[in-house]
Amino acid sequence: MPVAFNQVETGIFASTLTTQVAAKKVQISVAGALHGDLAPHSDRLTDLDDLLGTLGDRGFPQELTDLAKLGGGTTKYIPWMQASYVLAVNKKALEWLPSGADVQKLTYDQLLDWATKGRAGNGGKPILGIPAGVKGLYHRFFQGFLLPSFTGGQITTFRSAEAVTAWEYMKELWAQTARGSTNYDNLQEPLQRGEVLVGFDHVARLVGAPGDKPDDWLMVPAPSGPKGLGYMLVLAGLGIPQGAPDVAKAKQVITALTTPDVQLEVLKQNAFFPVTNAPVPADLPGAVGLAQKAIKGQREAPNAILSLPPVGLGARDGEVGQIFKNCFKEICLDGKPVRQVLDAQATELNKILAELKIPCWQPDPAGAECKAG
Repeated sequence: MPVAFNQVETGIFASTLTTQVAAKKVQISVAGALHGDLAPHSDRLTDLDDLLGTLGDRGFPQELTDLAKLGGGTTKYIPWMQASYVLAVNKKALEWLPSGADVQKLTYDQLLDWATKGRAGNGGKPILGIPAGVKGLYHRFFQGFLLPSFTGGQITTFRSAEAVTAWEYMKELWAQTARGSTNYDNLQEPLQRGEVLVGFDHVARLVGAPGDKPDDWLMVPAPSGPKGLGYMLVLAGLGIPQGAPDVAKAKQVITALTTPDVQLEVLKQNAFFPVTNAPVPADLPGAVGLAQKAIKGQREAPNAILSLPPVGLGARDGEVGQIFKNCFKEICLDGKPVRQVLDAQATELNKILAELKIPCWQPDPAGAECKAG
């Protein structure tokens, strides 16, 4: 059965789905997107409890099928693929790992200690890098990892005392981080070149780092903070718009895309991981296998705090992301007082959230309109 795939920007995806359903002239039978892009369209998507019921052998984790209900009582999409962010480690850096630290179960204090000792032992050259370039995803580190780990939230704790502690910590970590990071759009290239030895990024932007020497590398879970191990789940799903022209074939396509063979092919080609119980082979390409273990370690950690990329922001996700980037620039690069910066940026964040009138997303509690606290 031939299937046409039309890739569009987030804003076009949202407007197309909205206008076609409203006009009752739907031309799309399957809508595939990230959880946060599907969430605003809950009442434009067909209930898929029946389809999910036929896919019981897929072994979808309950946390994913719960998310697929989009806050309601019925399934609005079928999980498709998932990814996250992890630390890539060149084994050369292990000689500076603090005594007693387990690289698979790091704390943020240990990461700072490691970066400090590594820089001193490396002739003053920092070993740690972050993707803080123009196209880098470093704001996801703050949103999904640092702040949840220190504060237990992302938005409602934005200017809390714990958030001040988190950003004071980030100032210290940045002091031990490669200054070239502000030019890194992804970490796999500077890691591969040996400019840095440890780096945090999206798994799809790390898998090129080990090249043909995967035995020289580790990929490990993100560190834990006072509240736990905050990690960001990047989840994509497949929904069927209400009024879709061919629901039966749409369900066939979704069924096919969740088979073990297709799930593993997506993993091999794109480093997006199965959402099913598809058995992951031992002979995965080296870097993909390393990343798979790190993601599993994050998800299964007893102190894990699941965080989502912002939900319901649509085209304004970039503006909210910029708020977190502004915090980094003003606190870490410009040296402004943390409390002053957080209060000012919270005001800007709340202007956007007040216009959107949307509920918060994990790890913040759902319910009332989201507001930076």
